[in-house]
Amino acid sequence: MLDAQNLTGGRLTEAQISQYWDDGYLFPVDVLTSEEAADARAEFEQMEQDWLDAGLPLPLNTYKRMNSHCVMPVAYRLAANPRVLDVVEGILGPDILIYAGEFFVKEPKTRHIVSMHQDLTYWGLGATQGVVTAWIALSPATPASGCMDFVAGSHKNEILPHDDTFDENNLLSRGQEVQVDVAEEDRVSIELKPGQMSLHHGLTVHGSGPNVSDDRRIGCVIRFCRPDVLQQVGERDYAMVVRGADRLGNFIQVGPPGAYFQPSSLRIFDEIRHSRAQVVMTGAKGKSASSAFETG
Repeated sequence: MLDAQNLTGGRLTEAQISQYWDDGYLFPVDVLTSEEAADARAEFEQMEQDWLDAGLPLPLNTYKRMNSHCVMPVAYRLAANPRVLDVVEGILGPDILIYAGEFFVKEPKTRHIVSMHQDLTYWGLGATQGVVTAWIALSPATPASGCMDFVAGSHKNEILPHDDTFDENNLLSRGQEVQVDVAEEDRVSIELKPGQMSLHHGLTVHGSGPNVSDDRRIGCVIRFCRPDVLQQVGERDYAMVVRGADRLGNFIQVGPPGAYFQPSSLRIFDEIRHSRAQVVMTGAKGKSASSAFETG
């Protein structure tokens, strides 16, 4: 594994910011201690145990895989951690919104993958520079456990053509895969220890392989954006101010959850889910927007 980025006062240096914009990603960044990462994992897995058969309106996996920060305090706390935001501020500036939060879990000895793709393909936000994804490891992310692979410099392209596979082993909503051959030698394995974070641009081509290890691969994934980002396909969109202010009003503002799966949080979760499903599934053939999201 690479040594962690050497921050200055917990913030990115100018050289690290330049590296991010040159490569389209930056890693590894220490944001949690190993003890904090273990505590967050324990809370997440206790939540899974407590709520799996608790009569939620949708399968628990749906809440894990989209907008977890709206209904799960552990997701919000990870996203709002000042050490995370201090790093993200170097990329986005002082006004930061949470656009989406989710947990990507690959169980041990399973075939689930994430095909090579660009995040911004189906979000309706265009080829914006104002979105960054933070991927926080709660368990080891290694080639054996199915860590992400990034293609350096690929964010300098526009949104590339993608094909929808709807493969049952693909963790993406449409099984979307970029229609460009990505050579093995062009893939950089993003290995992370628990408590470390990677950042990547919304146009960076990336994916991940299966987890052949003996442990779960658990990542908390937070999509941060600037207030000037604009939904271009849907009628409305939602975000949560986590640092600074939103003076533009491009998003309907939502608040953090006070407890797990509160009725008010579940209502706003469903609003966001239905609104974004129409955007993400625009043009998809062979599967409805609601079914694609409910199966996670």
